[in-house]
Amino acid sequence: MPADGRLPEASLEGFGSRPFGFYVHVPFCVTRCGYCDFNTYTATELGPGASRDSYADTVISEIRLARKVLGEADAPVRTVFVGGGTPTLLPPEDLGRILRAVRDEFGLADGAEVTTEANPETVGPASLAGLREAGFTRISYGMQSAKDHVLKALDRVHTPARVPLVVAQAREAGFDHVNLDLIYGAPGESDDDWRESVEQALAAGPDHVSAYALIVEEGTKLAARVARGELDEPDDDAMADRYLMADELFEKAGMSWYELSNWALPGGECRHNLLYWQGADWWGAGPGAHSHVGGTRWWNVKHPAAYAQRLAQGTTPAYAREVLDDDTRRVERVLLELRLRTGCPMELLDERAVRGQEELGLLRLQDGRAVLTLKGRLLADAVVRDLT
Repeated sequence: MPADGRLPEASLEGFGSRPFGFYVHVPFCVTRCGYCDFNTYTATELGPGASRDSYADTVISEIRLARKVLGEADAPVRTVFVGGGTPTLLPPEDLGRILRAVRDEFGLADGAEVTTEANPETVGPASLAGLREAGFTRISYGMQSAKDHVLKALDRVHTPARVPLVVAQAREAGFDHVNLDLIYGAPGESDDDWRESVEQALAAGPDHVSAYALIVEEGTKLAARVARGELDEPDDDAMADRYLMADELFEKAGMSWYELSNWALPGGECRHNLLYWQGADWWGAGPGAHSHVGGTRWWNVKHPAAYAQRLAQGTTPAYAREVLDDDTRRVERVLLELRLRTGCPMELLDERAVRGQEELGLLRLQDGRAVLTLKGRLLADAVVRDLT
């Protein structure tokens, strides 16, 4: 990556005519969950050269760099997503200053969606009111499970009763959009445990739920415990059954799937994540964050101290980049768009391969697009491999 972060001219052609979003990574956590392999750091892991207190100013420096790199094209930001880590370990004032920097440099589109992730134990009425006042319109809570023993297996520290409380507090603060994240397939979780988790999530009153199958990531505490035989490996058949159970319960509650792991009430879809899945442009600010503009993708150095040092020196925090060729972009479009309820355009696919998947009951054709059936959703990775 050039030291000034400049992009190929071809990637900047048309910038502003495509949807544009901002992702901001906040890498701080109080404790590290055993299953998590995200780029996050507890206080003892940070070391010198990085701190929560100075983090907002460091990110604002990258936002200003983004304006220089992307030029003067009019590109109001349609979505902002602050993820982590635990963004709400920063004061609402700091998160508000970061959002204000995005607005000052690029402008926010009318009706922009502005999301922050939060853990249930890191917010309350005052902080939620502060976030809403700062301009956040959507909040996403890491619920994971309604069962204490499942939360313990995942090293989560909140209690199940905290979730409906903070959803209600978010509503009282003026948030129209609230998401709950769930994880299924954790060691010790039964079908009844999972059903109760889904039912309690719905009872809390979100307009969006994300439900993810547990993946045992190499290098995590969970992977080490599974390797030692202390915990069981997630069972693929059980996780398929739980996906079907969740889909049925969400649909009965009026939530439709619009992406493999995401369900929403009408109008509650996460527009920022749709921006990723539809191959639009976004800038990712923060250590380890990834960006994409016009077929060029790049990623930042991972450690917060190295990230801060580069920006203090006036150089890009980007570690490396790749310019995607046409075939790679086609494959990625298939991989991502096939995950969506709207499916993938047939012109990107081999018709004979699609017919084969259709005969197996994994795909159906709709308005010139290939769409996964319910059975196909359970085997989505295999379907994509066969089509690409």
